[in-house]
Amino acid sequence: MALSSTPYKFSVALSNTDAHVYTELKFVIARHPSETEDRMITRLIAYLFWYHEHLEFGRGLSDTDEAALWQIALDGQVEHWIDVGLPDAERMTKASRKGQCYSVLVYGNRRIWVEKELTKAVTPDMQIFAIPDDTLAQIKSFLSRNMKLELTIADGTFYLSILDSNSENQSIVFQLITLN
Repeated sequence: MALSSTPYKFSVALSNTDAHVYTELKFVIARHPSETEDRMITRLIAYLFWYHEHLEFGRGLSDTDEAALWQIALDGQVEHWIDVGLPDAERMTKASRKGQCYSVLVYGNRRIWVEKELTKAVTPDMQIFAIPDDTLAQIKSFLSRNMKLELTIADGTFYLSILDSNSENQSIVFQLITLN
């Protein structure tokens, strides 16, 4: 019997002054049984960072031909393909040709990946960022299956408030690391 995905419910007040996005969001992320908490959190941050009304979660781990997230136009064309993790150079090159824009949000041990994969595939039009390991660990320590968040992004700085009914609100301030 196959294990089923675990749903994580999010309610987010998003204010991204850099992208002029101000909205209230309610959505569910289905965490695949083989997906780590780090990867799921990275998908969450990517979704909020690049938020657009047509941005959707892909099947990701269960379908390697799909992005972790993607923005699809009404005519079916991929406008923005977003990967998370440490994709190999071949995947980055192939995915960057499928859409108008290609982005990656990296997490984990990226030192060797930057030397071996990123240098082979990076082009000036790619957006490649990394989430700091300590930030990921902080968010993971507050992870629950039903979360209320407030996120403000201003001048490249993320101000994340985790609103927890059982304890005090937790605030995390961080910046993504630019890799290209």
